[in-house]
Amino acid sequence: MVILADVFALANTWPVPHYGIGIISRDGVHTSGSTSIRLHLASVSKLLTAWAIHVAIEEATTSLDAPIGQEGCTVAHLLAHAGGYAFEGTEPVARPEQRRIYSNTGYDMLAQHVAQESGMSFEDYLSEAVLMPLGMQSTHLDGSPAKDMYSTIADMVLFAQEMRSPSLIDRSTYTALTTPTFANLSGMVPGVGKFDPCAWGLGPEIKSTKHPHWLGDRNAASSFGHFGGSGTFLWVDPLADIACVMLSDGEFSTWGMQYWPTFNDAVLTACAR
Repeated sequence: MVILADVFALANTWPVPHYGIGIISRDGVHTSGSTSIRLHLASVSKLLTAWAIHVAIEEATTSLDAPIGQEGCTVAHLLAHAGGYAFEGTEPVARPEQRRIYSNTGYDMLAQHVAQESGMSFEDYLSEAVLMPLGMQSTHLDGSPAKDMYSTIADMVLFAQEMRSPSLIDRSTYTALTTPTFANLSGMVPGVGKFDPCAWGLGPEIKSTKHPHWLGDRNAASSFGHFGGSGTFLWVDPLADIACVMLSDGEFSTWGMQYWPTFNDAVLTACAR
């Protein structure tokens, strides 16, 4: 039988200078490593940005079908990486809803849109909509809302709990954002591979049938979350009712696909009932 001590011991083999882990299950919150060191979230930032966008939608500051960017592109398209914008660059490279093109640009556009519609900076909107209500005092945005947030495990456990059981958004919103959107689109998960279909929700990536993947083989198809190129991830498995967040300062490309799936499987083995 795998116990959490064995799971956390796996981290001793990781080729990273610093790391922190938070696991949330029915038994409570379990952490290992450094919980207070502030690390770069990289693209896990998009989850926080998406949450703030959904709060803005519920407050009627904007809407999923609000036009943004090129003709035919909406807030929903950009949340789901279906707006036709490249990874970087302001010029579209495809029409909306043709394929899943992972885009930092799209999330920067979303943040600018909410700032314009709300009359306040996105940094302030994020703080008032998400960070302050959850008590995330050590999290801050320093650059692009797509990739430049910094946080601690202590703070990200609070957000992982929100992603597991939402308090800031309505349950119907939560269901929509964790359900595949424009579900038949093919696309690339950077650093992982090309998938057809490439499932994505209105913010989080959804595992679906993707394989190989940074999540474990035991993760349900409905599992959702995000990873960051700086060596970070956050996922929720709704069937197991488990969430896991990991922050490190080791680039995903050097160790993610080798170590993460095994670790995530061990988490589920140890915690699932």
